[in-house]
Amino acid sequence: MIPVARRIARAGKRRLAVYRLLNSYRGWDTRHTPVEDAHWALDRVAERYGADVPVCLVGHSLGGRASILAATRSSVRGVVALAAFVYANDADRLPLRDRRVLFVHGLRDRIAPVQRARALAARLAARNQVGFVAIRNGKHAMLAEHRTFERAAADFVTATLLGTAPGSPVAEAMDGPEPVEVG
Repeated sequence: MIPVARRIARAGKRRLAVYRLLNSYRGWDTRHTPVEDAHWALDRVAERYGADVPVCLVGHSLGGRASILAATRSSVRGVVALAAFVYANDADRLPLRDRRVLFVHGLRDRIAPVQRARALAARLAARNQVGFVAIRNGKHAMLAEHRTFERAAADFVTATLLGTAPGSPVAEAMDGPEPVEVG
């Protein structure tokens, strides 16, 4: 995620504060989830910049799921879920409304099933603006297609928080219900 954070910071041209969160625990269990860490981080951002500062969460794998589930906070304007390890019924667990959500997922991901991400995206689209970028040769680690993952995240975050015009394929994905395939 370091290259993703750097790309977002460069795209923001010193107008964005970019922070990376390292979860306090690995994995996801009934006692502690990364969502709690995301809420902790959102509290720190509110303390430092004020409760009204708009935030965009970006997460990979379980971090993508945590970002979506933490997006119920009023400061969160958008989420980028990179190769998110999600379940379609995650939508039932949150009253997410009026958010911008971008899924960026590799079609060759053998860790986080793209079908589950597409199903969650479709369910979230009923009350949110949702886009889906499918990377033909993309895999879970995002290594071979890292530039596409990074560029999509940076385009979406700057469009959401700074009002810039997103480049393609993000603009195309956010305009329609169908996934946009690239690569």
